Amino acid sequence: MLRIHKKANAEVVFALSGRIDEESIGELERLIGGEGKDRRIILDLKDMTLTGQDGIAFLARCEAAGIELANCDPYVREWITRQGTGT
Repeated sequence: MLRIHKKANAEVVFALSGRIDEESIGELERLIGGEGKDRRIILDLKDMTLTGQDGIAFLARCEAAGIELANCDPYVREWITRQGTGT
Protein backbone atom coordinates (compact mmCIF):
# COMPACT_ATOMS: atom_id res chain seq x y z
CA MET A 1 0.00 0.00 0.00
CA LEU A 2 1.27 3.45 -0.90
CA ARG A 3 0.23 6.67 0.81
CA ILE A 4 0.70 9.87 -1.15
CA HIS A 5 0.79 13.28 0.54
CA LYS A 6 0.83 16.35 -1.66
CA LYS A 7 2.33 19.71 -0.73
CA ALA A 8 2.21 22.53 -3.26
CA ASN A 9 3.73 25.97 -3.36
CA ALA A 10 5.95 27.09 -6.23
CA GLU A 11 6.74 23.39 -6.57
CA VAL A 12 4.71 20.24 -6.02
CA VAL A 13 6.04 17.63 -3.60
CA PHE A 14 4.50 14.18 -3.48
CA ALA A 15 5.71 12.46 -0.30
CA LEU A 16 5.46 8.70 -0.83
CA SER A 17 5.07 6.34 2.10
CA GLY A 18 4.96 2.57 1.71
CA ARG A 19 5.28 0.32 -1.31
CA ILE A 20 5.22 1.43 -4.95
CA ASP A 21 3.39 -1.26 -6.91
CA GLU A 22 1.66 -1.46 -10.29
CA GLU A 23 -1.61 -0.03 -8.97
CA SER A 24 0.06 2.92 -7.25
CA ILE A 25 2.10 3.73 -10.37
CA GLY A 26 -1.13 4.41 -12.27
CA GLU A 27 -2.33 6.71 -9.49
CA LEU A 28 1.00 8.55 -9.39
CA GLU A 29 0.98 9.00 -13.16
CA ARG A 30 -2.52 10.47 -12.94
CA LEU A 31 -1.52 12.87 -10.15
CA ILE A 32 1.67 13.98 -11.90
CA GLY A 33 -0.16 14.39 -15.21
CA GLY A 34 -2.67 16.66 -13.49
CA GLU A 35 0.00 19.18 -12.58
CA GLY A 36 0.88 22.06 -14.88
CA LYS A 37 3.86 21.65 -17.16
CA ASP A 38 5.51 24.74 -15.68
CA ARG A 39 5.56 23.41 -12.10
CA ARG A 40 8.56 21.66 -10.62
CA ILE A 41 7.59 18.22 -9.33
CA ILE A 42 9.44 16.36 -6.59
CA LEU A 43 8.86 12.80 -5.40
CA ASP A 44 10.01 12.52 -1.79
CA LEU A 45 11.03 8.90 -1.30
CA LYS A 46 12.08 9.21 2.35
CA ASP A 47 9.35 6.86 3.62
CA MET A 48 9.16 4.55 0.60
CA THR A 49 9.68 1.09 2.02
CA LEU A 50 9.69 -1.21 -0.98
CA THR A 51 9.38 -1.35 -4.73
CA GLY A 52 9.95 -3.84 -7.51
CA GLN A 53 11.15 -3.64 -11.09
CA ASP A 54 7.98 -1.80 -12.20
CA GLY A 55 8.50 0.85 -9.53
CA ILE A 56 12.15 1.31 -10.44
CA ALA A 57 11.26 1.67 -14.13
CA PHE A 58 8.62 4.25 -13.17
CA LEU A 59 11.10 6.23 -11.04
CA ALA A 60 13.66 6.14 -13.87
CA ARG A 61 11.03 7.49 -16.30
CA CYS A 62 10.12 10.23 -13.83
CA GLU A 63 13.72 11.28 -13.45
CA ALA A 64 14.23 11.26 -17.23
CA ALA A 65 11.18 13.56 -17.50
CA GLY A 66 12.77 16.07 -15.11
CA ILE A 67 11.01 15.02 -11.90
CA GLU A 68 13.33 15.23 -8.91
CA LEU A 69 13.69 12.17 -6.68
CA ALA A 70 14.39 13.47 -3.17
CA ASN A 71 15.65 11.34 -0.28
CA CYS A 72 16.31 8.38 -2.56
CA ASP A 73 17.99 5.47 -0.75
CA PRO A 74 21.38 4.52 -2.22
CA TYR A 75 20.23 1.01 -3.19
CA VAL A 76 17.25 2.48 -5.07
CA ARG A 77 19.53 5.03 -6.75
CA GLU A 78 21.85 2.21 -7.86
CA TRP A 79 18.91 0.21 -9.23
CA ILE A 80 17.62 3.26 -11.14
CA THR A 81 21.10 3.84 -12.56
CA ARG A 82 21.28 0.22 -13.71
CA GLN A 83 17.80 0.54 -15.23
CA GLY A 84 19.05 3.47 -17.30
CA THR A 85 22.10 1.60 -18.55
CA GLY A 86 20.22 -1.62 -19.21
CA THR A 87 22.38 -3.72 -16.86
